[in-house]
Amino acid sequence: MKTVVYPGSFNPITNGHTDLVNRALSLFDHVILAIGTSAQKDPEVDLADRIELCRKVLSQFGDKVSVQGFNTLLVDYVRSQNTRFILRGLRTVTDFDYEFQMAEMNQSLDPGIEYVFLPTNKECSFISSTLVREIASLGGDIADFVHPAVVDAFKQ
Repeated sequence: MKTVVYPGSFNPITNGHTDLVNRALSLFDHVILAIGTSAQKDPEVDLADRIELCRKVLSQFGDKVSVQGFNTLLVDYVRSQNTRFILRGLRTVTDFDYEFQMAEMNQSLDPGIEYVFLPTNKECSFISSTLVREIASLGGDIADFVHPAVVDAFKQ
């Protein structure tokens, strides 16, 4: 069984993330959505809450998708999941520059790691978690960009 790890902060999970998971399932048997904690990012939503919300959003995929938190080096986490594949989505050239740098760094830490880059669906290419959080904080409607469970979470 081929498994890919899709790491990120998913704060919140968006329709773009869900689309990438769906498309990755045409390439892999199992996707692990791995929610990382980072000293550089101060998530407004607790890790346990993000895990729970992502599980709700991705429940449509059944046991083909699992959601976990991690706080180690990504390469160590990927190895602990008995895989060597990392999935990343690309929205813009800026994303590519950053992701390529991260891929090279992680591959220097573990040459067995392989990255799979998928361009985002054009309907989702402008959606980012940062913009969704900003729109929601200003009272805007985020329903077109996220699953209804995320809309409900922001209302609470």
